[in-house]
Amino acid sequence: METIFNKNKEEHPEPIKAEVQGQLPTWLQGILLRNGPGIHTVGDTKYNHWFDGLALLHSFTFKNGEVYYRSKYLRSDSYNCNIEANRIVVSEFGTMAYPDPCKNIFAKAFSYLSHTIPEFTDNCLINIMKSGDDYYATSETNFIRKINPQTLETLEKVDYNKYVAVNVATSHPHYDSAGNILNMGTSIVDKGKTKYVLFKIPSSVPETEKKKSCFKHLEVVCSIPSRSLLQPSYYHSFGITENYIVFVEQPFKLDIVKMATAYIRGVNWASCLAFHKDDKTWFHFVDRKTKKDVSTKFYTDALVLYHHVNAYEEDGHVIFDVIAYTDNSLYDMFYLKKLTKDFEENNKLTSRPTCKRFVVPLQYDKDAEVGSNLVTLPTSATAVKEKDGSIYCQPEILCEGIELPQINYGYNGKKYKYVYATEVQWSPVPTKIAKLNVQTKEMLHWRADHCWPSEPIFVPSPDAREEDDGVVLTCVVTSDPKEAPFLLILDAKTFKELGRARVNVEMHLDLHGMFIPEKVLKTETE
Repeated sequence: METIFNKNKEEHPEPIKAEVQGQLPTWLQGILLRNGPGIHTVGDTKYNHWFDGLALLHSFTFKNGEVYYRSKYLRSDSYNCNIEANRIVVSEFGTMAYPDPCKNIFAKAFSYLSHTIPEFTDNCLINIMKSGDDYYATSETNFIRKINPQTLETLEKVDYNKYVAVNVATSHPHYDSAGNILNMGTSIVDKGKTKYVLFKIPSSVPETEKKKSCFKHLEVVCSIPSRSLLQPSYYHSFGITENYIVFVEQPFKLDIVKMATAYIRGVNWASCLAFHKDDKTWFHFVDRKTKKDVSTKFYTDALVLYHHVNAYEEDGHVIFDVIAYTDNSLYDMFYLKKLTKDFEENNKLTSRPTCKRFVVPLQYDKDAEVGSNLVTLPTSATAVKEKDGSIYCQPEILCEGIELPQINYGYNGKKYKYVYATEVQWSPVPTKIAKLNVQTKEMLHWRADHCWPSEPIFVPSPDAREEDDGVVLTCVVTSDPKEAPFLLILDAKTFKELGRARVNVEMHLDLHGMFIPEKVLKTETE
C-alpha cells in the first residue's frame, strides 16, 4: 500500500511557478532550500526505513512577489549505483544491501571483509550546510556533497575523513559570527581511542591559496574521550554559547563490535544502536578559548536527544534547551512497514518529545554542602552536589510535544525568547506549527485539516528590531489527494498567515534546510 511516506516522488528540475495566495512581504527575496528522502523503492527492492530514502532536494525561490518551485534528486554515488543496478546495492543505516546473488563466492567473501569498518553512503539527505560561498547536502556519515543552490545540481563529493579522523559527523553544524563552521564527529578506535572531535572549517582561505578548498584549512579544536571505547554515544546535534561548546554524551550508543559484524549477521546498522536506560547522561562543556573540557562532572538521568534548541550563559551558569525523550522509540516509528494507511492511529510514541531546560552552574561555591542545589537563577531546574563532587542536574520543563526546533539564528548562543517548531504530541508526524516563548511558556499555533507541516524556518526582516520581526516558512504536505501542497508564510510575531505558494506536484516530506537571502546569493554568483 502506497502512502505519503513510501511513494517515490518525481523530480521537477525546471522551475514551476507557484500560485501565490495572500500578500508576501516585498523584502522576502531568496531561496528556501530543503532536503529529505524521496525514493524508497528501486526496482524490486525496498528500503526498510524512511530515513534511508534517496535524497531529494527541493527549493522555493522568491523573486519580486513571485515564487518558483523545483526539485532534483541528489546525484550521489549511492543514487547512481542503485539506479544503474535497478536495485538497492548501497547500504543505508536501516537497510543492509547485499551483492547480487549471482556474483561468485570470492567476491562475496571479499565484501564481507570490506564491511567491517563500513564504507558509508554519500546519500546526503538530512540537511544543507553553508561553507564560505558554497552549499553542501549533508547527512551523518563522513561524506557531504556540494550542490548548486539555484539549479540543485550535484557537484563534487567531499570526504571529511581526508581532513580529520572522523567516521561520522553531525548534520547540524554551528556558524560563528565570521561564518566559520563548527561541527562534531566521532573518531572510532583511531590509534586505540574513541573520541568526539570538535572541528572548525574556515569560511574563507588566504588570498594566495584561492584555488584550495576551505577543508584543507580544517582544524581540530579539541576532542572529548568517549566514556566507552567500543560503545560511543550517538548524537545528532550539539550546543554552543559565547564561551562554551555544549556536548551531551547520552546512553544511546552505537555498538562498534555489532556494527563490524552486522553485514555477516544479515542485520542493519540501526540494530547496533541501543538505549541503556539505567545509565547516566553526561554533560560536557568545552571552553572555546582554552579548548579544555570543564573538569566538574555534570550528569542527568538517561535520555535520548536529537535536537539542541539553543544555549547561553547567565551569571556563571550555562543554560541549554533540548528536545528530549525517555526512550528511543522515535527511530523505530519510521520503519516503512509501520507507516501504513492507519499509522496515525496505530503508531504512538511511547515517549513524548519534551523541551527541557538544563541550568548548569559552572561557577559555584566549592564549599557548598552535599545535597544543596547550586543553581542561583530563578528556575525550577536544579543542580545538586553529590558526595563524590559530581553534580546531578534536573531540568525545567518548557513544553511538551514539539520537535524540529528552530530559532532566529542571530540569537544563537545568546539569551533568547522564541522557538519555532513542529507540534507532534504522541504521533511522529507533525500536525501543527508552534511558536513557544521560553520565558513565559506561552504558545501560538498554526494548523489546518489534513496538513502536515515541516520544520519551520525563521527569516528575519531586513530592518528587524525585535527577535521575532520576520516570517516563518514551512513546506506543507496534505493527506487529502484533492489538496495541492504549499509553502506557508506566517508572520513570525503574530503567527497569522500571510500567504501560501501552492504547487501542483507531489511534494515529499522533508527533514531540514535553510533560507538563503538573495543578497548572499548575488555576491556568490558574481
